[in-house]
Amino acid sequence: MRRGFVASVAVVALALTACGAGGRPAGEEAGGAAEPGITDTSVRVGAHFPLTGVAAPGYSEIPTGAQAYFDFVNAAGGVNGRQIEYVFKDDAYNPTQTSQVVNELVLQDQVFALLGGLGTPTHSAVLDYLNGEGVPDLFVSSGSLLWDQPAENPQTFGWQPDYEVEAKIIGQYVQQNLPQARVGLFLQDDDLGRDAEIGARTYLEDQIVATVRYTPGNTDVAPQIAELQAAGADLVLGFNVPSYTALSQLVSLRLNYDPQWFYSNIGSDPALVGSLLARFSEGAVTDAGLLEGVLTTEYLPGVDAPDDPWTQLFTRVWDEHGGEGELTNYRVYGMAQAYTFVQALLAAGPDPTREGIVAAVEESGASFTGPWAAPFRYSADRHAGMSGVEVTRITGGTTESLTPVLVTDNGDAPITEYTGERAQPPADGIPEAP
Repeated sequence: MRRGFVASVAVVALALTACGAGGRPAGEEAGGAAEPGITDTSVRVGAHFPLTGVAAPGYSEIPTGAQAYFDFVNAAGGVNGRQIEYVFKDDAYNPTQTSQVVNELVLQDQVFALLGGLGTPTHSAVLDYLNGEGVPDLFVSSGSLLWDQPAENPQTFGWQPDYEVEAKIIGQYVQQNLPQARVGLFLQDDDLGRDAEIGARTYLEDQIVATVRYTPGNTDVAPQIAELQAAGADLVLGFNVPSYTALSQLVSLRLNYDPQWFYSNIGSDPALVGSLLARFSEGAVTDAGLLEGVLTTEYLPGVDAPDDPWTQLFTRVWDEHGGEGELTNYRVYGMAQAYTFVQALLAAGPDPTREGIVAAVEESGASFTGPWAAPFRYSADRHAGMSGVEVTRITGGTTESLTPVLVTDNGDAPITEYTGERAQPPADGIPEAP
């Protein structure tokens, strides 16, 4: 999840179809099997996002992109005659609040599935609950390895490249292109940082001179940056959310510390980080110029590539069905996730069930096509998301590619160049059944 600018996003109130006794959606024949969230004319999905709080900048835009794409599909007749009702609620990036809103989505709103719930600490809080209730938990908005545990969590699927895979590709790039660099790791102190460290050390064990961690919510990162500086790290790999990209840049500026920075995908959107720099510095730093030359990764086309056919499709979707504000890369992320869900719903057939959509992703998900750079790794034994990224450099507020798309898997799997052809969007912008 990356790229965008600060926006204030309100929870969209949707008109929900009432449910009858025993959880059977209204309108379903009395003799039919009860399947929450499904009627002859609708399918209801839910999500939790930080619409307020410290993680809201950027991330609050993701569900507005998904909503716009679902409205686009609904305007074309929906999926097998069913309109997609999308209910997203604010958890403020607070795990306790996540538990509350997900309970509401499942028990009160009777959603058919969860889609794209955001955040490692937040979604972890509802992982057992969703799997215990048999609710499909599709395409989590986080790169944690927790989402690829089909034996323990058979309902849950990752979506974006996991942090270990991304960090392996980053590590190999540094080893091959900057072999003399003294590497420091700037890590969020949770599964994000732990998974990334595993991947980075696969290639950089002998180059790492310091590892520091920050606690989400503690905005004083001066001790961590000073430790990296004292260790002589001249290249810092940051696996962090956007707010901490801005904080790390401002502290480094104050300490006159100027290493080469290499931020993971989730923390490197120039527009969003630029707005955060201005806010945190109270206007002293007014743009994202500090990010010039920063290295990062990509796996989706961005709004800085207006000639890309997928960007053109998503621009059309936003122009026709979006709300206030411009199309951002966070909204592109939400649209791409919604596009994946439509494929999964089509793969589940004309009479989808919770069990059926999980089986459909396992059976067909690896062949789903869309704007993503690398294939998914879905199967009965794997619920892992995309298999790779490309390395890029931020220059002039946009990004330039430094590598082809590189793919790998967890552990000691090799890194190879992806040679498959990139999918083109369908003429009507809606996927066909696999």
